[in-house]
Amino acid sequence: QVQLVESGGGLVQPGGSLRLSCATSRGIFSIYTMGWYRQAPGKQRDMVATITNAGITNYADSVKGRFTISRDNAKNTVYLQMNSLKPEDTAVYYCNARHSLASSWGQGTQVTVSS
Repeated sequence: QVQLVESGGGLVQPGGSLRLSCATSRGIFSIYTMGWYRQAPGKQRDMVATITNAGITNYADSVKGRFTISRDNAKNTVYLQMNSLKPEDTAVYYCNARHSLASSWGQGTQVTVSS
């Protein structure tokens, strides 16, 4: 329902950093809980980080202390700052927007951390 477009993925060495961005198509962005999820080949899609419309954040244990999710309601955009990247962070990263029972996904952006 809500159109989401991710950007900022790429190839980075272990220990490096990337910032992902997710732009939304709706003017009611501020009411949504936003999140970043990731999926590696042959594995399920897992939650990485979420942020509510009140700014409350939640992180997967595997990224806590390394990744930071933030949102800019004026730009209808959510970000994921990824520091100290590890090879096991390699995956397609997806942006998610949800409100009540509705949920929307972006097309995904590839993040590859080389060994």
